[in-house]
Amino acid sequence: MDEESNQNGEKSSVGRLFLPSLAVSYFATTPSRIIMSLLLIEIGLTFGLPVGVTGQVGTAGSIAAFVSALLMGMFSVRFKHKSLLMTGLLLLSVAILGRGLASNFILFLMFSVLGGLGGAMVTPMTTTLVAKHLPLQKRASVIGLLMATGSVAYVIGAPVIRFTCDVGGWRLPFLVYALPVPILSLLLAFKGLPSESESEQKPSSRGSLIDGFKGVLSNRSADACLVGSTLSSASWAGIGLYAISFYRQQFLVSKGMATYLMIGAAMSYTLGALISSRFVNKLGRRPVTYLSALMAGIFIFSFTIVPNLWISVALALTGSLFSGIRSTAGVSLTIEQVPRYRGTMMSINSASASMGSALGSGLGGLALLMYGYQAVGPTLGLLGIASAIIVYLIAVDPTQVPI
Repeated sequence: MDEESNQNGEKSSVGRLFLPSLAVSYFATTPSRIIMSLLLIEIGLTFGLPVGVTGQVGTAGSIAAFVSALLMGMFSVRFKHKSLLMTGLLLLSVAILGRGLASNFILFLMFSVLGGLGGAMVTPMTTTLVAKHLPLQKRASVIGLLMATGSVAYVIGAPVIRFTCDVGGWRLPFLVYALPVPILSLLLAFKGLPSESESEQKPSSRGSLIDGFKGVLSNRSADACLVGSTLSSASWAGIGLYAISFYRQQFLVSKGMATYLMIGAAMSYTLGALISSRFVNKLGRRPVTYLSALMAGIFIFSFTIVPNLWISVALALTGSLFSGIRSTAGVSLTIEQVPRYRGTMMSINSASASMGSALGSGLGGLALLMYGYQAVGPTLGLLGIASAIIVYLIAVDPTQVPI
């Protein structure tokens, strides 16, 4: 089935396991990030490294994910999307096992890079399969569910990770919580995702690969969406990677309290991801994307500079809410930019998000090492505000204006 037929409402049938398969696959990319966020201090202590240095594991993994996602832009033209998704899940499984058993920081870093490669295969294929098999009017709500699934992983994972860490140290959560998820995802994807016939494959000529990238990168609106994704992902690192360590070190909150704060941020993000489709359907993809990016940036800017714990928490939770709204709206806007090359578009978008995560973790870590936590929020919050400005000035919604 040509992906362009989606615009005309022609759909291949999907079974009952289609959405659960995609949801669990999206979920599988998240547990390792939660462990890094919640236990960054413990991991650093094991290897004799400060938090600012240990956090650069996220930078390395994000850079690897960036490279992998760019390659996926080509692979998505040559290979079946279901096969690529399952390959990514397999790489995730190996990477999680390796991190849980790593005897030194170099091995831990290497397996983190492998995890970045796997995640960059899984994430764009989930959204590409949504666009391939579901009609336009259902895509925003399903994408919202996928975004929410990723954040629900924080709600479930934070207490499980805390408990298993208390029992067996930071390695145990990798082995008993994070590892089974991609393995389960592999089984569900094999059974639940529609098989793709040879007639559904894209031409494998060199020209078609070049055309895919040219079709995306020559589109000014698509470029704006990609830059916006990069900057908003970098901004989110302020909360997603550094907030828990900030509260533990700045306000001396316990690991238990930090767990509840992580759950609260995840629930706020989940709520934002779920309600975003309602705003998208009423206001449009583009306005919701730039308005939510602006608000998220403002709250991320503020949460590390206020002297009161609970005001800071309120700002972080609100920033998480708008980040969830932005995530769903942004993907919904991006996925419609170049319908002919959705696989390439979403792979490059995944690369942009990965580069944003690397940028956010790198800049955040640098700000932390040089000026302390008070510089982390403003540094990364400004990136979110810049994301909103770029989408507002340049991006368009192809489903609402002629192209």
